[in-house]
Amino acid sequence: MIKKFAFLAFIGLCLNGFFTIDANATNVDEFESIPVQQIPEDFPQLEGGPETTERVRYPVSNIVLQQRYPETIVLSGPSTEKRVALTFDDGPDPRFTGQVLDVLNQYNVDATFFVMGARAETYPDLVKRMINEEHIVGNHTYWHPNLVDQASVAALEREVNQTEEILENLIGYRTKLFRAPYGFLYNELVEKLRDMNYTVVGWSVDSLDWQEEPPTVIANTVTSQVQPGSIILMHDGGEWDANRTPTIQALQQIIPTLKEQGYEFVTVPELLDIPYKK
Repeated sequence: MIKKFAFLAFIGLCLNGFFTIDANATNVDEFESIPVQQIPEDFPQLEGGPETTERVRYPVSNIVLQQRYPETIVLSGPSTEKRVALTFDDGPDPRFTGQVLDVLNQYNVDATFFVMGARAETYPDLVKRMINEEHIVGNHTYWHPNLVDQASVAALEREVNQTEEILENLIGYRTKLFRAPYGFLYNELVEKLRDMNYTVVGWSVDSLDWQEEPPTVIANTVTSQVQPGSIILMHDGGEWDANRTPTIQALQQIIPTLKEQGYEFVTVPELLDIPYKK
């Protein structure tokens, strides 16, 4: 019954124009969605809900929080060198993460992945591939809750510790990098993360790829905002009906465009000259 409902919901989205499906599409602005029936039955969901409903209600600006906690929160790197960091949230996702890694490998680019503990536990080989291909992995909580809605320091600690232990078993170290789901935090949560010896990584360029615009729109959103030291937010995973194919195709425009402009892609720890291990 659940699979039947999901399939009908998918058909409804297609009929209403949310997804365009063309198996023979060659234009980068045309992209295939992933059929719902291919989503693994054990696929961990985002506890806090999809980006499309959550991101519109920003609780406290990360710029304000960074000003309050400059030793804990980072939003960008030095502006003195043409270096930028690509970051990806919400994976590992078996539908899209491998394709993102393929593009990064194609262009010899290292990135930073903020992974959900539940998904890392379910798809460990994708996390191991990130490490084997010299990317950096950070903590993105276990279930991806809205931490501000929960308003619980204890819940944050539980989510972070559970993910940290899973990642240590997979990547061989206890990560020092954390990114909050949706970027949502408040003072007490930041202070707890500081006490847990985490660096909270925000961003200065939001690709808005979760809106699933065509690849050229996503690419232009990034390239028009990038400056030396930018931390770029993108997504290699999403909710059950998310489509990150536009993100993957946008990367094939973003990376060569910025390289032609003289930018170097580095990981967040390289950009900021900070440790990534505890």
